[in-house]
Amino acid sequence: MKKHHALSLFLASILIVGFAAVAGSGRNGSDLPAPPAIGTTIDDFKLPDTDGAEHSLKSLTGKNGAVLIFISVQCPVSNGYNERMEKLAQDYKAKGVNVIGINSNATEPVAAVKSHAAEKHFTFAVLKDDGNKIADRLGATRTPETYVIDAGGKLVYHGRIDNSQNTANITSNDLREALDEMLAGKPISKTGGAAFGCSIKRAS
Repeated sequence: MKKHHALSLFLASILIVGFAAVAGSGRNGSDLPAPPAIGTTIDDFKLPDTDGAEHSLKSLTGKNGAVLIFISVQCPVSNGYNERMEKLAQDYKAKGVNVIGINSNATEPVAAVKSHAAEKHFTFAVLKDDGNKIADRLGATRTPETYVIDAGGKLVYHGRIDNSQNTANITSNDLREALDEMLAGKPISKTGGAAFGCSIKRAS
């Protein structure tokens, strides 16, 4: 019995070590910098688009601000929002707010990102974040995950687009509500809602 008990403990310890090794491999949300606090000024950065042309955040920001959305080619949750993201871009471009898509997945090459954007008829800029530098800087972990930056470069909202991937179940349009309050010069009543979706596949 003692031998059997010792063997069980030994096997259990091996399993625990194995799980720890798997959990610790690669980059995960727990070892990333915290996202910037609401009210933080977001420093300008440059990323290439899917044709390799470099753009700065400042150059792509509309006169009244920008919405950064971390997106994916393969994530079913991100893809469930494709039409809503495009509609958002069209609705708010006329109001001086530009949508900017950012793909930070190491598993999705730029050619795939380009063909995906064309296939989904995105009219907003889509940038490729090789090495997930900007995702790391902003503490982004999910696709889709959004950041609203006002005309002064300050972060005023960070989180989800709305509360349900299924459009029939939407009861809170968090992102649109934040944008409308920002444009009306009102305090934003809800500055965030936990983003949900697929994890950003970071470079190891």
